[in-house]
Amino acid sequence: MAARPLVSVFSLTGEKSGETSLPAVMTAPLRADIVQFVHTNMNKNNRQAYAVSLYAGKQVSASSWGTGRAVARIPRVGGGGTSRSGQGAFGNMCRGGRMFAPTKTWRKWHRKINTTQKRYAVASALAATAVPALVMARGHVVDNVPEIPLVIDNALESTKKTAQAKEILAAVGAFDDVEKAADSKQVRAGKGKMRNRRYTLRRGPLVIYSNNDGVEQACRNLPGVELCCVERLNLLQLAPGGHMGRFCVWSQAALEALDTIYGENGKRIPTAAMTNADLARIINSDEIQSVL
Repeated sequence: MAARPLVSVFSLTGEKSGETSLPAVMTAPLRADIVQFVHTNMNKNNRQAYAVSLYAGKQVSASSWGTGRAVARIPRVGGGGTSRSGQGAFGNMCRGGRMFAPTKTWRKWHRKINTTQKRYAVASALAATAVPALVMARGHVVDNVPEIPLVIDNALESTKKTAQAKEILAAVGAFDDVEKAADSKQVRAGKGKMRNRRYTLRRGPLVIYSNNDGVEQACRNLPGVELCCVERLNLLQLAPGGHMGRFCVWSQAALEALDTIYGENGKRIPTAAMTNADLARIINSDEIQSVL
C-alpha cells in the first residue's frame, strides 16, 4: 500500500508523543447521499408501534336514516331525550367519530438495508471525521484542537474518573465542544416533555476506544459525549441526523484497529469510480486534447 499521511498521537497532557499512519478507510469516498439514505432507514429500526384504539369513535349504536329525509346518509345515533340522539357518528367528518384510516400496529415500521450499503455508509462517515472542514460544518467547536483526526495515547482507555477525563479533553482542546453541548441544553418543545424526553442537547465529541478499561464510566456523564468501541462503529453516532463529520476522539489502539477491520483481511474499502470527477477538466487537459 502506498504511504499514507502520518497522524500525530497526543499524550494525556496534550503534548505530541508519537505518530501513526492514517488508516486506509479514511481515504474512502465521501458519499453524503448514501450516508443520508442509510441513516434514514436505520433510524426507523428503533421505533415502537403505535395505533389508536380499535373501538375509538365506534362505541355508540348508530345507523343511517336512509334517503328521503333530506339529511345526509351518515350513520346517526338512535334514541331520544338527549342532544346526542340524531347526531352523526362513526365517520371521520363527525364530531366524536373515528379518524380516517385508523392507524394499525402492523404498519411496516422497520427497514431492511443492504449490508454493503451499510458498510459503505460507515466507511464514508469515518472518512468524513478526518476532514476538518466537515467537522466544523457539523457545528463542532474544534478551534483549539491541534489536529484532526484527534488521536490520544492508549492510556486514555484506562481513565476511570470523570474529573480526569475532563482534564484530558481540555488538554487536547476538545472540552470546548463538551461545553458547547452543555450550554445548548433546553426543554424540548412539544409533548416529548411528558414522555421522558424533557431536554434536548447538541452532540459533542465521540470517544472511540479499543478496550474499555474504565473510559466508558469516566466519560459517560459528560454532556454531549458519546462512546463507542471501534469493533461496533455505528452510523447513527458517526453521522447524527445523516450529516457527516462527527468530531471523534480516538485512542491510538482504536485508530490502528481500523486497518485490521477494513482492508485485505477485513471489510472491503469502497473506492471511487473516478479519481477526478471534473469531466470538463479531463476533456480539456493537454493529454486528451493532444490525441484528438
